[in-house]
Amino acid sequence: MRHVPKAVAALLAVIVILLSLDHIGYAAKMTPEREYKIPSWDMRWGAEDEDGSLDEVTDHSKVWMHIEDDTQLLKQPGNRGTAWIRIKLPSLNDETPAVLFENIYGRHITLYKDGTNFYESYRGYNYENNRILIPLKPEDSGKTLYIWTESSKNRLGIIGNVMTGDYRDLLGNLVRMDVLDIVLGSTFIFISLVLLICSFFLFRPSMAMWLSLSAIVLSIGLMIVTYSPFLYTFYRGYGKLYLQLFDVALFILLPSLAFFFEQNINSILLIRKFRKLLTAYSLFCFIIMIVNLGAQERLNDVYYFFSVIVLGILLVALMVLLVFASIRMALKGDHEAIILSTGFAFFAVITIAELSWFFIRDGHYNMFLWKWGVFGFVLALIAILGRRLAEKHKQVVRYSRELEMFNNELQRSEKMEIISDLAASVAHEVRNPLQVTRGFLQLMSKQEDGKNKDYLHIALEELDRASAIITDFLTFAKPEFDHTKTLTILDEFKHIEGIISPMANLQGGKISLDIPQEIKVRGNSSKFKQAFINIIKNSIEALREQGHIHIWAYVDNGEAVIHIRDNGEGMDAQTLSRLGEPYFSNKTKGTGLGMMVTFRIIETMNGKISFTSAKGVGTEATIRFPVAG
Repeated sequence: MRHVPKAVAALLAVIVILLSLDHIGYAAKMTPEREYKIPSWDMRWGAEDEDGSLDEVTDHSKVWMHIEDDTQLLKQPGNRGTAWIRIKLPSLNDETPAVLFENIYGRHITLYKDGTNFYESYRGYNYENNRILIPLKPEDSGKTLYIWTESSKNRLGIIGNVMTGDYRDLLGNLVRMDVLDIVLGSTFIFISLVLLICSFFLFRPSMAMWLSLSAIVLSIGLMIVTYSPFLYTFYRGYGKLYLQLFDVALFILLPSLAFFFEQNINSILLIRKFRKLLTAYSLFCFIIMIVNLGAQERLNDVYYFFSVIVLGILLVALMVLLVFASIRMALKGDHEAIILSTGFAFFAVITIAELSWFFIRDGHYNMFLWKWGVFGFVLALIAILGRRLAEKHKQVVRYSRELEMFNNELQRSEKMEIISDLAASVAHEVRNPLQVTRGFLQLMSKQEDGKNKDYLHIALEELDRASAIITDFLTFAKPEFDHTKTLTILDEFKHIEGIISPMANLQGGKISLDIPQEIKVRGNSSKFKQAFINIIKNSIEALREQGHIHIWAYVDNGEAVIHIRDNGEGMDAQTLSRLGEPYFSNKTKGTGLGMMVTFRIIETMNGKISFTSAKGVGTEATIRFPVAG
């Protein structure tokens, strides 16, 4: 499941790139040689008593304005809600000519040609952006079209291109104009459903964030789809439903966005308070929408004020607050906040700019850039989600390794427990007969003068070796110390050096100590010496010519740290991993009990031991004990 956000992001990127290329192709196709852009037209405002009758255009007292700027609407004088537009058609050379209006604003639009009404559109809902494709005839060349348009929002006129050309080509252009919005919005809706399904497989803390992200992406997808003129052009019978879905999506977006930031940037208390305010206000707007629908939309002005004007101001305030909060966290070095602030700042700057321009133009502006800001923001959210899943995966891997280590340690402890019980019982049962046998052998050696005396001496040595092994067994089985005291590490190692130095000299090596006098630990002196003699003895046996064993110690975070390093033969990784295992030894006559006992003694003193080694370089043992006092 951790690959879902990455896969979705990759799919989204591919779709958008392909559609962008298609959009570029569409822009290139908009002006082929056989399509003609009408450069200008005439327009006049309608009087209060005008109803769209063609007789009204014959009134020569009315002043017509020549329009050449197709990028913005003219601001209406007073409360005039109607206008006339006059367009002269160019020469029509296609077999099936047509005229395409990219954007005509108005709820009620009527087109006249040859003195007759040949097209009329009326929308019973407040979406007044119309894309109109009208079939013509070749003999309509040079004729004048009269367009009457009526609006309740004081937005009248034409924005964008007015094109003539072949009907099929213009129809393809009409479809391509807004298909990107539909695919982009549908992709967001699909992503939100994927996130919603995935959220049910998460733990409760992560589920809340995923659900809020799913709500954000879903509401954004719905807004892109229902804001696009595509549905109103080809499926305009459901226009009222599209508007309601757009409003509901907006009501969901604001509190969900605030909640998502609240979960990720919890140091800003103001976000939580603002989220509660937005939740209450969105619920309030939803109630007004229901009341307005029940009142047959007689409260449209009131609803517009609360759901557009006030909600737009709250949206701008939320954007500013969230940009400030995300930048603040990014400045603290939070990598997720850097991604979030970058994507959200891109979205917020575009949205704030478009909303501000929308209010400045008193609604005479068609917002379109915000969806690209949304695209950048959603990518940032998915990137954060993917990053979090990657972090969770790393944690799972780390926990798995730790669990494996704990299991190995548990198995080792269980083995040691069994061996301890076995060692204790065997040692007690065997030691007494060995002592008796040794006594009789000593008596026989005193009485024997011949060749058998050498054999008796060998037998005594082997009995002593067996006794030493039994002693190691007992130490391993019951490592508890009868007498503990505060040990000065330097004094203990000076004693150890005196014992072990002759053996090192025989191997052609030397031992050097670098231990401060003040380092002290708690333990049993004889057991302490036994453990370290075993370690140093192994180092001596691994030495080659000009061998050197360096022993040093220091205090680190309340622990006495002792290092023993030699430049001997070293060990490979497999041998190093088996040190301390029962009965494992890389010596010819070794039993493995020495290192077992060493590990057991250090463990009983609440210490830790670890080894690093490389073949042909040497070995270093690191032992840590709690500092006394």
